Amino acid sequence: MSLTQTKTTALPKSGVNIFWREQSAVSASRTIVLLHGFPSSSHQYRNLIPLLAAKHRVVAPDLPGFGFTEAPENFKYTFDSLADVIEEFLESLAIQKYSIYVFDYGAPVGLRLALRHPEAIEAIITQNGNAYVEGFGDVWGPIKDFWASENTNDDRKKLADAMLNFDITKFQYANGTPDVDAIAPESYSLDYALLQRPGRREAQLDLFRDYQNNITLYEKFHEYFKSSQVPLLAIWGKNDVFFIPPGAEAYKRDLPRATVKLIDAGHFAVESHTELIGEEVLKFLQ
Repeated sequence: MSLTQTKTTALPKSGVNIFWREQSAVSASRTIVLLHGFPSSSHQYRNLIPLLAAKHRVVAPDLPGFGFTEAPENFKYTFDSLADVIEEFLESLAIQKYSIYVFDYGAPVGLRLALRHPEAIEAIITQNGNAYVEGFGDVWGPIKDFWASENTNDDRKKLADAMLNFDITKFQYANGTPDVDAIAPESYSLDYALLQRPGRREAQLDLFRDYQNNITLYEKFHEYFKSSQVPLLAIWGKNDVFFIPPGAEAYKRDLPRATVKLIDAGHFAVESHTELIGEEVLKFLQ
């Protein structure tokens, strides 16, 4: 098995230079695409990738607006656009069949890909990746207020002050984590540093605004689940205040054979419980 490699690929259609990580077993049985969440990047999977790559090919891109991926100045930051870029990225690698591991923002991106190419998705692992209204915690209040606003400069500043500071970045990792020493400080520190790159503040605010359009797709996501009966593992930090446990349990409504595991972790469960999640994913994909 090789070491994790970092790469950058120019995507001609979108104009995005996408940064990604890859590692693969010599005889990989599957390809797994890891899609990260806010405010992170593929860096959040740096410890999970080698565990999964013991048996599979693992690919983890940075979404536009995050990490080390660079997008054109006129890039439109919507979840449709993020899905377009990942679709173009996978096509550039000639990846036609894959399993997706989705977390947070990665869920609406990955599930859009599933709607577009249901035949491509072999399995879904969702780690606190929401697709049901029951999954929203109370901390979404400021973002919901932003949805109802006129999107003025004052509205945007108010949300940026609430959601794009260092304390809330660290909070997303530490809150609900039984042993905060399990959280490597470079995780939230790097996230915050990369949020300071030119254009990132406005990109994140545009994505906050657009998140409401994910909810309008939930019914289509549910129809996909029902019609495909895709194998699904929901492994969920039960102490997450952003996407709460009812969101995990709701998957079984449309996928009765889904596996739902609630673990004693917070939002970034993959950071604090990497080995446990790796074991569960490998077992699920056998």
